[in-house]
Amino acid sequence: MILVSSCLAGMKVRYNGTDRLDERIRQLVEEKKAVMVCPELLGGFQTPRPPAEIIGGTGEDVLDGWAKVVDQFGHDVTDMYVSGAMETLKIAREVGATTVVLKENSPSCGSGFIYNGTFSGEKTAGTGVTTALLRRNGIHVLSEEEFWS
Repeated sequence: MILVSSCLAGMKVRYNGTDRLDERIRQLVEEKKAVMVCPELLGGFQTPRPPAEIIGGTGEDVLDGWAKVVDQFGHDVTDMYVSGAMETLKIAREVGATTVVLKENSPSCGSGFIYNGTFSGEKTAGTGVTTALLRRNGIHVLSEEEFWS
């Protein structure tokens, strides 16, 4: 089984209430070959919500306590991101997922790039919190671009 970001399957769960529909991902869900997850909603967030970025590192650093996730108003939302990552890991184990396709650039889901923590739209190499946790637990995580290449 594959886990996929809910936004890639067409669910309007992104911070601004939009999706990032990828028809091929939606089809996998419809064919019951994939299960949708949104780590941020699993962590207790609602839609819409203020955008958030990792400050001081990457998702790995958040898990190690060296960095934090902060929303655009300066609120520390690290605990909700870690909680969502833990719930996603639990679901991945329950469904026996060996591959997870998550939305690139997200502070939860980025697998190669995340925003740099300045809320300027600039990206940097790194992983989101959920990706970091899943990889630490031996689960293959890739972005939607990587999945189809």
